[in-house]
Amino acid sequence: MALRSVVARAASTVSSASLPATADIVIVGGGIIGSSLAYFLSKRKSGKSVVVIERDPNYTKAATTLSAASIRNQFGTALNVAIARFASDFIRNIKRELAVETDDDGPELNFMERGYLFLGTAGSDAAMRELHELQLGAGAENVLLTPDELRARFPFMNVDDLTLASFGTRGEGWIDPYAYLQGFKRKARSLGVQYVTAEAAGLDMAGDRVTALRTTTGARISPGVVVNAAGGDAFKVALWTGLDVPIRPRKRCVFVFQCNAEAPAASPMVIDSSGVYYRPAGKGHYIAGVSPPKSEDPVAEGPDAFTVDHAIFDERVWPALAHRVPAFEAIKVTNAWAGHYNINAFDNNAVLGWHPSLKNFCFATGFAGHGLIRAAAAGRGVSEL
Repeated sequence: MALRSVVARAASTVSSASLPATADIVIVGGGIIGSSLAYFLSKRKSGKSVVVIERDPNYTKAATTLSAASIRNQFGTALNVAIARFASDFIRNIKRELAVETDDDGPELNFMERGYLFLGTAGSDAAMRELHELQLGAGAENVLLTPDELRARFPFMNVDDLTLASFGTRGEGWIDPYAYLQGFKRKARSLGVQYVTAEAAGLDMAGDRVTALRTTTGARISPGVVVNAAGGDAFKVALWTGLDVPIRPRKRCVFVFQCNAEAPAASPMVIDSSGVYYRPAGKGHYIAGVSPPKSEDPVAEGPDAFTVDHAIFDERVWPALAHRVPAFEAIKVTNAWAGHYNINAFDNNAVLGWHPSLKNFCFATGFAGHGLIRAAAAGRGVSEL
């Protein structure tokens, strides 16, 4: 996948459909979650009309297209492992699932099934072994590696301070996120879903129901059901109903760097014990980043919401990279961008399901950087509510 290819390909995706007066289901947000839901709803062939409202049809600021584009099965609960396994199976069969015509090959995701490698230092062994047993019990395929085994498999890596690692052997790696999103969208549209380029501005309500959704142009649509899949703005949409969900966007910077050494190109997605991650991203190139501590993770808003903080690379990312992979002492940053994690401060999990007091308002949001992994399961699950 070419780095940041989303910008080059975006021009062909703009929808010019006008807003209809009514629809059985109105989805606010046409990103990976909204488009997955639109696909699964239309696949059910219930005869219900589905309208997706998306203000940014080029997806220039979508969490999915600005992500590290990686998927994994190694999670801390059996449910999240099952959700991730559903996604990896769906992606493996993507051409059959999302082909539009009988002679269509479906989207090409370029799934690089290279695995995730979580590295642990002293004091983390017991927790890693416990997680390993949970993940195996939930059907994940991963192995624990000792320092000697790590050294044999990844000789370019410094393992002197490591005590244990967990390596996913199947269903983990990285994909083309833009192709995945567009695959859902294209298939949904072929099944009758209408995408409208517009920005939602408010809701009209009567009793326990939403009676209309308004856009910034003054247009209105009367919905049977409204689904809030608005990503980083989902909390704003929820506020229109009087409910303040604890989901806010948090900025995450992704750095692209070049390294002339060949050995690290064999890397999986590596999650270092420091929290820094890196993975290959084309010949001689890699991406890397890190999540900040909560005390340094404000809500992403205002003019700097998508501004890259280059100090993160200099102060946190590069030192960790150079320590773990000595070849990374000599690297050059060639690109960087900032995207958002839409984080649920309550428990870091998604909010899915019905509004507590509105009978026709549903949530599908708050995926905390895992929307790419959970889109397929979330779309299917919400479509069955």
